Amino acid sequence: MLINWTPVLSVNIEQIDGEHKKLVDMINGLNDAMKTGKSKERLGWLLNELVGYAGVHFGTEEKLMDRHAYPSAVLHKLEHKKFVGQVGEFKKLFDSGKAMLSMEVMSFLSDWLKNHIMKTDKQYGPFFNGKGVK
Repeated sequence: MLINWTPVLSVNIEQIDGEHKKLVDMINGLNDAMKTGKSKERLGWLLNELVGYAGVHFGTEEKLMDRHAYPSAVLHKLEHKKFVGQVGEFKKLFDSGKAMLSMEVMSFLSDWLKNHIMKTDKQYGPFFNGKGVK
């Protein structure tokens, strides 16, 4: 398992924690598929699902930010955009056969998610809780 979900990753918002858990599961599933030698098609499908769900999750966060006028929304959205760009670029290379799924890519995905939750998402928890979002 690449990432273990622990309470330390909680932002104290039920929907967001649920989405983060799903992202953790998806990254772990992609990592398992890579390690057990699944087909390029299967890895591509899992990667596509991860990218799509990350977009859904970012949308959830960004709607909350807009609805409650979160002060750091611009910087937070920029982190999302940068991640989507980086993963999208890798996906293009993967789809064209110019890149393979590697531990380096898996480490990037898991480190980005853990760091983003711990350093960026954790900042909005108390703000949204104060607005009644639980």
